[in-house]
Amino acid sequence: MFTTGRTASKNRQRLAALSPRLRRLALAWCGEQSLAEDLSQEALARALSRLDTLKDDKALEGWVFSILANCFRDHCRRHKPADQFEECIDQSLSSADEQLAQQQTTNQVRQAIGRLTPDQREVLMLVDLEACSYAEVADILDIPVGTVMSRLSRARRNLKQLITPAHGNKPGNRPFLERVK
Repeated sequence: MFTTGRTASKNRQRLAALSPRLRRLALAWCGEQSLAEDLSQEALARALSRLDTLKDDKALEGWVFSILANCFRDHCRRHKPADQFEECIDQSLSSADEQLAQQQTTNQVRQAIGRLTPDQREVLMLVDLEACSYAEVADILDIPVGTVMSRLSRARRNLKQLITPAHGNKPGNRPFLERVK
């Protein structure tokens, strides 16, 4: 089934929504912000120019990620010596598998964070994701430093409890998240 006008418009919107994920994946593969931006833009441009060839709308996401992988491989071919090319490809393929597993874990963590109280979520995000000091968080939220510490402690404890069931309680299945960062 080739795309109709309405479906193509919907797929363009879906492509635009995928842009941040493409950038994150490209960044994980190449390690450079500017290159990741270039690769994701190139992948989106290629996808847009070939959108009419997409046979199954449900496959859009995988299709675009494969275009990104091809853009990355092309970059490796152009910028790496011949003997390093295979290593570059191997890294990109293993990174794709790692990215999928990491994305699943990230989704579980996001869901768990969403279940925290707003007070706990604010402190957790500011300290662990934005790397603010306790004093900075206290100033931002206009609360005492001790309150920051207690909310953070509760948030981490609750987050650990919410995530642990998803990974099981087996010794080898401890959550990847000791400290959210």
